[in-house]
Amino acid sequence: GVDASASAGAVMMAAPAGGDGGEEDKPAEKTEFDVVLKEVPKDKKIAILKVVRGILGVGLKEAKGMVDNPGTIMEAKPKDLCEDAKKQLEEAGAVVELK
Repeated sequence: GVDASASAGAVMMAAPAGGDGGEEDKPAEKTEFDVVLKEVPKDKKIAILKVVRGILGVGLKEAKGMVDNPGTIMEAKPKDLCEDAKKQLEEAGAVVELK
């Protein structure tokens, strides 16, 4: 009997999760953002580089490439994550845009 109830519980859990997923299709555009590095002042480059590495968990070479050629550094991430990244980058001196 224990196995049957465990399976039934799993099936019941799957149904609402599937339902939520369907409803999220429409507002997904507003819940996911890109973080775009617009400007990196030369005197702030090292500080910004450290933040980029910390946020993205990338190596020095990859982070340096992003800082040397500003552009989109995060894509389709949750709003709170992007806002946090933007705040950290701006504190380091970068000009950042959320799209």
